[in-house]
Amino acid sequence: MGNSISVLDLFAGAGGLSQGMHEASSRFDVVRAVEMDRDAAATFALNHGEDIVYQGDIEDWLREEEVPEVDVVIGGPPCQGFSTLGKQDAEDSRNTLWREYAETIIRAQPKYFVLENVAMFAKSPQFRDLTEATTADEGILKDYTFEWDVLNAADYGAPQARKRAILIGRHRDMPAISLPEATHASDQHVTVGDVFTGIPVGVDPALDDRRTEVDGRSHRGAWSSRELHIGRDYAELSLKRFKEIPAGGNRFNLPDELLAPCWRKHKSGSGDVMGRLHWDKPSVTIRTEFFKPEKGRYLHPVADRAITHYEAAMLQGFPLDYRFAGSRTAIARQIGNAVPIRLGEAIGRHLAAAL
Repeated sequence: MGNSISVLDLFAGAGGLSQGMHEASSRFDVVRAVEMDRDAAATFALNHGEDIVYQGDIEDWLREEEVPEVDVVIGGPPCQGFSTLGKQDAEDSRNTLWREYAETIIRAQPKYFVLENVAMFAKSPQFRDLTEATTADEGILKDYTFEWDVLNAADYGAPQARKRAILIGRHRDMPAISLPEATHASDQHVTVGDVFTGIPVGVDPALDDRRTEVDGRSHRGAWSSRELHIGRDYAELSLKRFKEIPAGGNRFNLPDELLAPCWRKHKSGSGDVMGRLHWDKPSVTIRTEFFKPEKGRYLHPVADRAITHYEAAMLQGFPLDYRFAGSRTAIARQIGNAVPIRLGEAIGRHLAAAL
């Protein structure tokens, strides 16, 4: 198609950013996607085409294949090394993967590129390295410049308050593009209630044992988003705790006899632990362990359980018929690591207008 916009998706995951681009405009044509995780690559292939996915390390891909020239490069190098969760490690090897992203830009020569990461990325040594690479006379990306900001997905129609550093780079021959303008004011945010309306409170017992073959390998699944409305077997203590937590509440609402020893010692701290999602607000950030209430505000607004994979997928904006491959834990990781579809769509509309 003469009016198409060719796209290369790096660290593609389950395909959230590519899905957002497709929903923004049919002009976007993803010609290659690179993803190391086997199950995530299978999920991407099931939804966007098996023939465009390279499953493996980006370093291997750069050695083995000729990088196609494209209009746009998108992707989010792994961020765990400088995430605000857990111990930060500036020397984490995953932090250096932005260099392979940069090497791909050099070879692909895109008109624009999009890099997304945790908000903390903007304060990292890697961000400073990237800035120097695009500003120094001898920088490896001296032909490019970029603009960035920390965007909240809720401001773009996602039912989730998820803040991400978004960088949009351009070849210096291309017009400046800035960042997409917010589409939803704070009093217009899409809420958990908006998304959960019509979803049964009761859950399905478990995933069936179906399997599918992708790229010559067998994977668990595939299941559509709607088929992931599955529950867990909770201990009696957990169920007692859930029943004591009111709408909008959290662990601070628990009576002393139901408190974990560490909670008795720490009367302050995060109010999201064992918290219920609010019906009338966007959800908190959906992370990879959303099915564990002790990890954050992941209890259903009224039901005595954590949100299901289906509900998490809806909060991320995945279509009902989006298909996922892998174990329950692998699929949760794919959902939690994805770029919210509505944020990806806003970026896609912005790029389509520029191109």
